[in-house]
Amino acid sequence: MWVQFDSWLNAEIAAPIRNVCFQWRQNFGRKAFAMCPHCVSKVEEVPQIVIETESDESDDDETEEYEEDDDSLGECQEGNGREARKNVETIILKIQEEMKEMKKLADHQSSALRYSSFLADILSLVKSVQASLPQGGQQEPNESKDEGHPLTRHRKDDDPANYFLIEEIRKYVRIKPNRLGKQNFMGANATFTSIGHSCFSMKSDLEEYMDYDVGDICKDDWKLAQKLMVHGCDPLPRRRCFSRAPKLYYKPFPITESMWKLPDDRNVRWSQYRCKNFACLASNTSVKGFFKCADCFNLVDHEMPRWIKVESSDLNTTSDFLIPEVLNIKPGEIRIGLDFSVGTGTFAARMREFNVTIISATINLGAPFSEMIALRGLIPLYLTINQRLPFFDNTLDLVHTTRFLDGWIDFMLLDFILYDWDRVLRPGGILWIDSFFCLKEDLDDYLEAFKILRYKKHKWVVVPKLDKDDRELFFSAILEKPPRPFR
Repeated sequence: MWVQFDSWLNAEIAAPIRNVCFQWRQNFGRKAFAMCPHCVSKVEEVPQIVIETESDESDDDETEEYEEDDDSLGECQEGNGREARKNVETIILKIQEEMKEMKKLADHQSSALRYSSFLADILSLVKSVQASLPQGGQQEPNESKDEGHPLTRHRKDDDPANYFLIEEIRKYVRIKPNRLGKQNFMGANATFTSIGHSCFSMKSDLEEYMDYDVGDICKDDWKLAQKLMVHGCDPLPRRRCFSRAPKLYYKPFPITESMWKLPDDRNVRWSQYRCKNFACLASNTSVKGFFKCADCFNLVDHEMPRWIKVESSDLNTTSDFLIPEVLNIKPGEIRIGLDFSVGTGTFAARMREFNVTIISATINLGAPFSEMIALRGLIPLYLTINQRLPFFDNTLDLVHTTRFLDGWIDFMLLDFILYDWDRVLRPGGILWIDSFFCLKEDLDDYLEAFKILRYKKHKWVVVPKLDKDDRELFFSAILEKPPRPFR
């Protein structure tokens, strides 16, 4: 019976069923085809065909007879692929022609503009289908074209979208062809949205993150998002829901007040933190739920003196450098920079007083560090250590880091990070290593990582870390990137 069905399926009368349901049968088998309600309804429209679903033995008995037609079925599939591709190309041409006509009416009719936008969405979907269809027999298997992107030549089985069940992830990671089939201003024929490689090993967490209603309010799941980022699922996919905001957001303080004043508690969502207000974070007695930079929210007593005056009375036991003495190394040359630290933006606030613009890279490790930086009137960059810096080569005057690169970091990872910082620093730029600490036995290995950059040493100091029974050391340095002229 199935052999008769296959022969009938190739006839013109079966076109509605073949076009809609053939791929289902081919991918999942005859029984699955017979169980597809949509396919069954299509078949029932033509009374000559009967689909049996009662007996498993009938399928087994007919297996040998069906295998004899494998070659002819393969030819049929190839023919169907060529036919489908031709139909898709025809649809694309017709949509493009229709869109050209609609543009002429767009200035006069709002409905025409909406219809044109609808056609553009349909065109994008059809082109995605076109990219997944076989190319036909014109091109050799190993032959490739110069234009396009390598991902467009991958087999359908290699599509990252096939790994995930949540439809929003599948839609996000698929290649998005440009409208009208032309290259965009960046020289690409399509957009290739990316996710971090660890997203595949954190599939369940990512699917939970992407399971939402399009156009609705997002879940309060920033902590899940940060967990994904910290563990290498970075960048995260974009989402099509509205981020949650504080219920009663109050306008920020003016810049003349905001630098050294705790922000309004209403401007932060506190549900994922142990402390529920800024007073708790600034207190010296409360249990805050984090230990890195535990005093950073105490703006008056702890933060205000930093980088302006030396806290220790013994200059031989401090690893702190002051901002004025560092800026005097390159007078008038330090204008823009990056602070890659755990903190609330105080370094950027102090540098602002010297007309230097600093971007503060941080994440919310147990407290709203990003919100605090922004509410002070500074620029937070929500970025993990896993990711390449989003700056072009040789563009920054200064990179500063404190309380972040410590003795926990892997030597190889430190190498990659330092070379990335070198990439974004301009020739003559300053790398400010501020109170890096590690075990005594590891110090030489860590110092070697900094020495290999071959930077000019303006300041270089190693002092004991007094709170660890002489087992750890502080290291600070002011280093200048050499010119390295082209050879």
